[in-house]
Amino acid sequence: MQPRIPRQSAREQGIHRADNDARLTEELAAVIAGARRRALRDGDRHIDTAHLLHSLLESDPEARAVFGDGPQIARLLGYLVQRSIGYGLRWQGTVEDSGALPVVPAAEGWSPLAAEALEYACERAALRDGDLACGIDLLAAIVADPESRAVEVLHRAGIESPEVLIWIEGRLEEYVGGAGETAC
Repeated sequence: MQPRIPRQSAREQGIHRADNDARLTEELAAVIAGARRRALRDGDRHIDTAHLLHSLLESDPEARAVFGDGPQIARLLGYLVQRSIGYGLRWQGTVEDSGALPVVPAAEGWSPLAAEALEYACERAALRDGDLACGIDLLAAIVADPESRAVEVLHRAGIESPEVLIWIEGRLEEYVGGAGETAC
C-alpha cells in the first residue's frame, strides 16, 4: 500500500546544511529555519538578508535589543512585514546580489549575499573566541554589505547600518573585556 501523501525530498522540506551546521548555535539554526519558512511562504526562491533580519528580530532577543523597544523597532518590523505586499515585490524573481561576488550555485536556496553573510558570521565567531556563531554574529554580517536587502530595509526604517555595527562591536567588547563570557 502506498502512502497517501508522497514523501518530500529534503530540498522540498526546506532542509539545508545550515540547519545542521556544527558552527551555529541551536538558536541561530532556528533563526535560519525561520528565514527559510518565511522565504517559502512569501514565494521567494532564495533566502535573502531581509529574511534573515526578519527572523533574527522575531527569534533572537539580543539581536532585537540592538534596535531598542521604541518606535524604531516597530517601524523596522513594519517594513519587513510589508516586504511581501509592498516595496519588496520588486525583489521577487530576482536574486539578491551586490555584484561583488559571483552567484554561487552551491548555495542553492540562498542569495549570494545571504550565503556569504552566514559564512562571515561563522568566521567572526571563530576569530572572536572559537565559539559557535550566534544571532549577533549574523546580524553584523548581514548589515556589513551596504548593497544588501537588509541594509535597504534598515535605511527605509531610518536606521543606518554603520550605527548597528558600532553598537554590536561595542557590545562584544563589553563581553570580552568583562567576565570573559561571549555575547552569545
